[in-house]
Amino acid sequence: MQYTMTDLILFWHRRDLRIADNVGLAIARQRSPKVVGVFCLDPEILEGGDVAPVRMQYMIGCLQELQERYTAAGSQLLILHNRPLQALPELATALKAKAVFWNKDVEPYSRSRDREVAEALRASGIQVEAFWDQLLHAPQEIQAGSGQPYTVFTPFWRNWSNRTKATPQATLENAQGLEPNEMAIAQQSGVIPLPTAKDLGFVWTNELPLAPGTGAAEERLEAFCDRALGEYQEQRNYPANPGTSQLSAALKFGAIGVRTVWAATVAVEEQSRSDETRENIKTWRQELAWREFYQHAMYAFPDLAKGAYREPFKTFPYENNPDFFQAWCDGKTGYPIVDAAMRQMNTVGWMHNRCRMIVASFLVKDLFVNSQFGERYFTQKLIDWDLSANNGGWQWSASSGMDPKPLRIFNPASQAKKFDPEGEYIREYLPELRSLDTEMLISGVIPVMERDRCGYPAPIVNHNQQQGKFKAVYQQQKGLQAKAK
Repeated sequence: MQYTMTDLILFWHRRDLRIADNVGLAIARQRSPKVVGVFCLDPEILEGGDVAPVRMQYMIGCLQELQERYTAAGSQLLILHNRPLQALPELATALKAKAVFWNKDVEPYSRSRDREVAEALRASGIQVEAFWDQLLHAPQEIQAGSGQPYTVFTPFWRNWSNRTKATPQATLENAQGLEPNEMAIAQQSGVIPLPTAKDLGFVWTNELPLAPGTGAAEERLEAFCDRALGEYQEQRNYPANPGTSQLSAALKFGAIGVRTVWAATVAVEEQSRSDETRENIKTWRQELAWREFYQHAMYAFPDLAKGAYREPFKTFPYENNPDFFQAWCDGKTGYPIVDAAMRQMNTVGWMHNRCRMIVASFLVKDLFVNSQFGERYFTQKLIDWDLSANNGGWQWSASSGMDPKPLRIFNPASQAKKFDPEGEYIREYLPELRSLDTEMLISGVIPVMERDRCGYPAPIVNHNQQQGKFKAVYQQQKGLQAKAK
């Protein structure tokens, strides 16, 4: 398709709230200088009941900065509040846009929505071009020898890690925006000022755990590479320590490009003089690969969003005790490390990854509650919630996903002893227990008098008993599955 210097290209932002290192946006600018950004507040998503207020506050912050960066580049970011299927073709037609560009997504709803929008645009004579941006390697690039998608991480990692990674894309600059008369047409076609999260019905009264926008993400990446990356393998598991990158929200919303992140690891590696540092870099790169593994899995197996991958768990007899689930949600299970993690998420809007595994294992394997309950609760609370990563992490912890070790069960006391040995993390989020002896905090074995004094509940289940019960039920499910074959 040929473009002229005056052709208008609308770039539809979704999970790529930046003008730097943005594949589709960079290509749009190559085709024409008249590139205008669009973001659509989709009622289908906003009114679904699973949007965390903290996540909405973060997203609006990213959009505010994105508008400023578009202005500095010579163009605009337009805001729509309607179903994309209606809003985008209407706007593109009114502005006589030559084309609408966007970056692809792996999620089932996004893919279905994009197909419908593309059909509507083409029916109106508007060109559509879509690109892979949020992954270092598109799903079709990383496949097993049989041409099928990987279902086990280790061979995926070997293939993925041996591939050459693309360098960051050019930042949008010297662009042309809408003329005043065109802006008036855009406003008549549904363009509105950027609303606040509160305007949209989402109220977050605490500070954001992570500052929004590209600038903050770039600063976080630089600080992580300067300090924590060199000790990442060891420090990442201690929730009381700042040992992780905390870039998950920025990557979820695309406030920073994944090629930019990878390039930062290359720069550190090139300056490294020790095998230890290089091993730490490799470990963090594996986390990036896990992110892509889960996204590839969601793309290849969209039914993952609906339930278990492994057969024994598709009919697993969960008890789904509502009182147990509510105690877990509230951080009142009587297991300090579990409760501290849940209260961190409830108050801060973020939870350390080690703790996500601990609380997920506890909900499924101690409380016998289906992981989908926990998965949805995370959706309603986390600033960095992402369907693929959240689903993949929950299915890993529940042993219902693509996991060659199905009976991984976390012991809360052992996890606390190993990763919060001084009880710092527990004390931060369970202030009523701060005065207790560290051994009590970690083991969860707290005398009745002390519990009563602190107003802290007794354990709602016995971990050792529940662990044995889970193993027995799992073996029974495997037996039933074998007979069914």
